[in-house]
Amino acid sequence: MSTPANAPPPPTNFLRQIIEADLAQGKHAHKRWAGSPGDADHQAGAAVDPARIRTRFPPEPNGYLHIGHAKSICLNFGLARDYGGVCHLRFDDTNPEKEEQEYVDGIVDAVHWLGFDWKDADGHENLYFASSYFDFMYRAAEYLIASGNAYVDEQTAQEMRANRGDFGKPGVDSPYRDRTPAENLARFRAMRDGALADGSAVLRARIDMAHPNINLRDPAVYRIKRAEHHATGNRWCIYPMYTFAHPIEDALECITHSICTLEFEDQRPFYDWLLDHLADGGLIARPQPRQYEFARLNLTYVVTSKRKLKHLVDSGIVGGWDDPRMPTLVGLRRRGYTPASIRAFCERIGVTKDYAWIDYATLEASLREDLEPRAHRAMVVLDPVKLELANWDAVMGAGHLEPCQLPALPHAGDDGQPAAQRHFLLGREVWIEREDFEEHPPKGYKRLYPGNTVRLKGGYVIECTGCEKDAGGTVTKVLARVIPDTKSGTPGADSVKARAALTWVGAHDGVRAEVRLYDRLFTDPQPDAGGKDYLALLNPGSLKTVTAWAEPSLAQAQPDDKFQFERLGYFVADRVDHAPGRLVFNRTTGLKDSWGK
Repeated sequence: MSTPANAPPPPTNFLRQIIEADLAQGKHAHKRWAGSPGDADHQAGAAVDPARIRTRFPPEPNGYLHIGHAKSICLNFGLARDYGGVCHLRFDDTNPEKEEQEYVDGIVDAVHWLGFDWKDADGHENLYFASSYFDFMYRAAEYLIASGNAYVDEQTAQEMRANRGDFGKPGVDSPYRDRTPAENLARFRAMRDGALADGSAVLRARIDMAHPNINLRDPAVYRIKRAEHHATGNRWCIYPMYTFAHPIEDALECITHSICTLEFEDQRPFYDWLLDHLADGGLIARPQPRQYEFARLNLTYVVTSKRKLKHLVDSGIVGGWDDPRMPTLVGLRRRGYTPASIRAFCERIGVTKDYAWIDYATLEASLREDLEPRAHRAMVVLDPVKLELANWDAVMGAGHLEPCQLPALPHAGDDGQPAAQRHFLLGREVWIEREDFEEHPPKGYKRLYPGNTVRLKGGYVIECTGCEKDAGGTVTKVLARVIPDTKSGTPGADSVKARAALTWVGAHDGVRAEVRLYDRLFTDPQPDAGGKDYLALLNPGSLKTVTAWAEPSLAQAQPDDKFQFERLGYFVADRVDHAPGRLVFNRTTGLKDSWGK
């Protein structure tokens, strides 16, 4: 994605300041390897490019990306773009039990949809998988064992937890900690060869069981897991831990700035420890990558735990990962959010180390700003009641249909070019919103009530004369008359004034549409914070489906087309269910923030 030539410079933040200082000092001159990452000859490469930075976006393919990932995507790809570097898309597929090719494909599609690409200036496809490095990672583990910096621990999981200590008590050395390198190599190879049961042994880095940072108390780096991997099949029955794999991946890909969220801050000392030891052994080159942390996105009224999102899907609470109530990128896309609005939102909230909550209204505001100048307008009636113009035949002629039109965009034509128009017909009967009539109106009510006049938008001025009701007192029809101009006798001339304009749809040329009125999935702004049961905070009104009447122009809508339904909000033609003969529209957001009300 390129930046427009007239775009303002992005606001500075602490990461930009770090990168600019590093570039000025030539700090991250990196090698571009001749071999592919993970090859045995990976260190044989040549050219040095001191001016290029490399970042990476490293999702685990165990679910679909959500709005929190969008912040990381925009940050990593945006920094690489702005400083003439490249950002890698890398899948950290080290946990085969939870990972699927479906999620890999979904992540690739989501990053592209947001407007980013991982090709460098030479056209090289910087798409990588942790599983491609398993051979190298295994060699790195054997090197740590041989150098006395790792050992196989065969304590039970309960014993390891008990011996780890806590913030006020140092850990206790494992009884297996002082095995010789030869003994540890033999046991590690037994793990690799399937001679040991799942959970019976792990490989641990040998650091310091009394270290004040608990993450450095001999962390596990390999475990036994007999599970088929989506890429490597059953070749391996041992898999590296993420904290071991991540720094190795960064080093092999020549990443200069490894940007993580703050929960990885305590892992940075192990990141550096591991790369220092591998560099000492000649397995990786210096300068090594550096890890930097920023505050993740905390957005009100959503949960972003993939485990919890998966539960919502698996339990049928939502219709899938792409349910428009979900904070996933596929859900937001189906809801009608645009890539530009999400990028603008991520730019607006900024990058800091401060933990803070961002109001969901900020995301909605970014969308409105993007859609307002370009979403075609349309009139739709969600809760219809029929309006009859009793004197229509006498004034206009029996069966007459009056052509009407309105601009597709309110400011179209300002540049001197012809403005696109929506065309529809006004006749004796039309549909209006039920809330636009009150037999006994409250003070300040300006719409239809007996004796009041309004304009049918794009059409004529009418005066309400009453209504018809059923036996239960429900209004079944609103009655009105067309008001002729007192000078010309022509209905709706400019000299006829009205206090309000109503949206409407002709009863003869209106088209039926299914409209899904989506709202926030949770009623609490922080549904999973502070030990809350997020399932108890589900919003029972998060989806309401109605059969509406729409102006005829919407019959031509294509999936993903965005609209502003006048007076109602922004809507999108559903990208899954909308089709010729079945019009389905999803509410994206209202015209303004009304959640607090």
